[in-house]
Amino acid sequence: MKTIYFLIFSLGLITNCFAQQDTQIQSEINTIENSLIKNIQIKDSIKEFNILERMEFYKVPGVSIAVVENGKIKWAKGYGYANTETGTKVNANTLFQAGSISKPLSALAALKLFENDSLDLNKNVNYYLKKWQIPENKFTKTKKITLEKLLTHTAGMTVHGFPGYKQTDDFPEIIDVLNGKGNTPKIVVDTIPGSIWRYSGGGYTVMEKVIEDVSGLSFDEYMSKNILLPIGMKNSTYQQPITKVWQNNISAAYDGNGKLIKGLWNNYPEQAAAGLWTTASDLALYCIEIQDIIQGKKDGILTKKTVDRMLTKHKNDWGLGPSLENEKDTLIFGHGGKNAGFTNDLKSYAYKGNAVVVMTNADNGGELISEIKNAVSKFYNWSISQPKTIEVIELSSDDLKQYIGKYELKEQNPDVFTFYTIVLKPAVTKWLKENKPQPSEDLDSKEFLFKLSPNQSDTFSLKYRDLGEPAYIPPTTPAETTANEPAAPAVPRGDYSINDPDGYTNLRATPGGKIIRKVYENETFDIIQPGEPYSKIKLTDGTVGYLHNSRIKSVN
Repeated sequence: MKTIYFLIFSLGLITNCFAQQDTQIQSEINTIENSLIKNIQIKDSIKEFNILERMEFYKVPGVSIAVVENGKIKWAKGYGYANTETGTKVNANTLFQAGSISKPLSALAALKLFENDSLDLNKNVNYYLKKWQIPENKFTKTKKITLEKLLTHTAGMTVHGFPGYKQTDDFPEIIDVLNGKGNTPKIVVDTIPGSIWRYSGGGYTVMEKVIEDVSGLSFDEYMSKNILLPIGMKNSTYQQPITKVWQNNISAAYDGNGKLIKGLWNNYPEQAAAGLWTTASDLALYCIEIQDIIQGKKDGILTKKTVDRMLTKHKNDWGLGPSLENEKDTLIFGHGGKNAGFTNDLKSYAYKGNAVVVMTNADNGGELISEIKNAVSKFYNWSISQPKTIEVIELSSDDLKQYIGKYELKEQNPDVFTFYTIVLKPAVTKWLKENKPQPSEDLDSKEFLFKLSPNQSDTFSLKYRDLGEPAYIPPTTPAETTANEPAAPAVPRGDYSINDPDGYTNLRATPGGKIIRKVYENETFDIIQPGEPYSKIKLTDGTVGYLHNSRIKSVN
């Protein structure tokens, strides 16, 4: 009888222990949920927000969060709706499109084949490609394309990202995408490989074809068998289009106004670059796998030597798949991801066993993600994400004169659609003189915030936020218009090149919109749709976009 009482007593203690632990974790979650912090804060005026309030503010129907602490998933939770029309709520097992977070996972496939001696990371990838080859040109004569260059975005390949295909669209084969027969231009090399860093989903699409040709499997089959399942990512797939067996537990996609995307979501044949369906918890398992390997805790899907190489910085602090921040013990690996109607982010310490993954089913998810990461990082005393505190200063007309200059847009991260820095450089223009923008505490509107640069007394930093899309320089800024210079007229059709003292200018997807690539002074193009102040142009490689008319000149 005493034994029975002891067992009952012991079970009671264990149950009580778990209950206390659950209560503690729930308390942590509640605190974080009510402590969201904007990415830019006015000094002495820091505000905190509730997650549901911010979801409504940003028009984000659903959010999924997973937090890793000490090498284990501490908690995971879903918020809001996976489908507002059916009333299906987000839970910890709801699948989202990962967008470009597909890339660091797909990079593991190349590294796995490298360890199996099936691939050489520094060998010409055309050696491995059987049914399609990277077109040779003047740039590839100097340097060849290697897997290492593809994985680190230094191969000089075109096509930044992919818009996806509606459910009613024809679904192209991957070779069709490579040849420009889909909804994006032909993927080619347009600069000397290794000479610059430039984000390229096109490069990862080439890598996808390498994996298929070498392994003899479809890309999604290889990823499932050799990467996802060995990690334990049972709720993840690269299937495109995704089969019905998965569709009962996946989220729909929503635009910047919180409206359901036609067909519920887009499809992406560019699986390696953008095709992963997954959960925040499964991505947390990826973080733990890399942490355990690099810390020497286990033999995982890769050796420690290979993971060390994967997390070695190349140009622009990029590794073999993930982006990298900090050094040594504080090293952080991660990636952002954005498909039509989905915005996500992953940040993980390499050696500390901590990470946070946030997935959203909306185009406007970027700002919300930053606020969530700020709250998580503050609560656990991490450096993964911290808000920027600025001091708003008063500027007189005389003060403004010293900051008259030419604007240069500094992109921080191609897959984090939040804040961009504009630096004023000495050069007489009229924009500041005429507009005299004033500091504003309204951080939720498209306003400029002023802050003196701590590094240079003759420069000036600005922060600009444009919800849903990367910030851009307005057409009336000094970068576009010089003093007393009238707006350039629409340019007729013909053979043209750029007119820019820097030797290059930005090609945009829409007038004043997202940057597709740079156009260099040695390139020529045709104007296919004159406009004011932007004209639609087509480059010789087939790329179509918009250039400001002040940056176009005739070569005839």
